[in-house]
Amino acid sequence: MRIVLGILLLTGFFSAPVIAQDPHFSQFFASPLTLNPAYTGKFNGVVRIAGNYRDQWPTISKAFVTSTISVDAPIMAGKLNSNDTWGIGGMAMTDRTANGILNSNYLSFSTAYHKALDENGFHQLGIGFQGVYASKRLDGTQLNFENELALDGTWTNPSGEAIDGTQVNVSYFDFNAGMIYSGSTTGDDNFYFGASVYHINRPQESFTNGFYTLEPRVTIHGGGYVPVGQTTTLHFSAQHSRQAGAYETLLGGAIAFNLNDDFDRPNSFYVGSWYRFNDALIPYLGFEWADFRFGATYDVNTSNLKTASQKRGGIEISLIYIKRRSDGRKDIPCPKF
Repeated sequence: MRIVLGILLLTGFFSAPVIAQDPHFSQFFASPLTLNPAYTGKFNGVVRIAGNYRDQWPTISKAFVTSTISVDAPIMAGKLNSNDTWGIGGMAMTDRTANGILNSNYLSFSTAYHKALDENGFHQLGIGFQGVYASKRLDGTQLNFENELALDGTWTNPSGEAIDGTQVNVSYFDFNAGMIYSGSTTGDDNFYFGASVYHINRPQESFTNGFYTLEPRVTIHGGGYVPVGQTTTLHFSAQHSRQAGAYETLLGGAIAFNLNDDFDRPNSFYVGSWYRFNDALIPYLGFEWADFRFGATYDVNTSNLKTASQKRGGIEISLIYIKRRSDGRKDIPCPKF
């Protein structure tokens, strides 16, 4: 398997033109700062901490393992219009490809301003920006090629490939931006629509003597929630992303069951599913209690890859903590993850 992964990696690095895609999450709705910088500070509370972990295609030698942690918060409360919000935030993300042969690490800072469009603040328009420092390492010492395999099953001397037996490091700065509209009809529901563009400056990477360009990733997304009974709420969301020749579309939703009849701070159980078209069915379970919300999904491959993956697309978990306000201000309906 290391042979296959090494060949796949190097085929990507040496081919022209070369196309690279970003790490992605099935629970895109629970990873706000990787979806749209305009989500920065867009929540009811004083600070939000979000963490995500994804192990994709675990049967294929740890093909992709991605983790993130982010912190964001509104600032200058009391100095802005009472229904406006200015948020700042930071995020760290790491992505290990091919069992650690390629390691990618990202540090980002984002800011967004959300302007109220009515006196109640039920309708808001936000715009956000994000700067990123990216660092990647390709570990050639873990690569083996077919011409290095001896008849006795051992590895011979390096094959002479440009990166075989060496470590290559690259780094660059990146820039992202996005906008989002959020609205409510009654104060008890919410709907939102957004768009974002990542890699606006089209950074270049070089692991050998050639370069390849990280093409912009354009995403449109939307969703919302609406009460459907005394103790249940329907949540739904969708997103479509395109990057160079690759694209993905996800659509789905979940029902939240209020377990304690407390509508300000409910303990809720979530059950639902999303679907990534032409790829995977994604069952979802979640639980919300106090200031925490936990979510778990498991991709079940439905594409031709299901033979190699044994239908095990990968497990993903998310955990979000929001510290609530204690100043008595009324909450404004916001996108809820």
